[in-house]
Amino acid sequence: QVQLVESGGGLVQPGGSLRLSCATGRLLSSWVVGWYRQAPGKERELVATIRKSGSSLYSDSVKGRFTISRDNSKVDLQMNSLKPEDTAVYFCNTGGINIDTPGKYWGQGTQVTVSS
Repeated sequence: QVQLVESGGGLVQPGGSLRLSCATGRLLSSWVVGWYRQAPGKERELVATIRKSGSSLYSDSVKGRFTISRDNSKVDLQMNSLKPEDTAVYFCNTGGINIDTPGKYWGQGTQVTVSS
């Protein structure tokens, strides 16, 4: 059983920053961890994923603004220069071996709202 618990979401002004954290516990070393997001009426989309080795994948829409990192018990997402279009529920994910597709385990989600 894998339990993922996100924190750090909230309301921020355009251009501001937030740091999301997902408590993962210890995972298989081969499992990718990452963040996905879903806005109302939209499909869930990949934001950023990372392997234990440190290799990572970012959506073009967040590249250069967001940074993903991980250690043995959590995965973080540093979000800078936030835009209104970043508004979504952000979900932590793991349990898969591919960097571009999600695994079977999901967190409950944390709301990020970017608005003036």
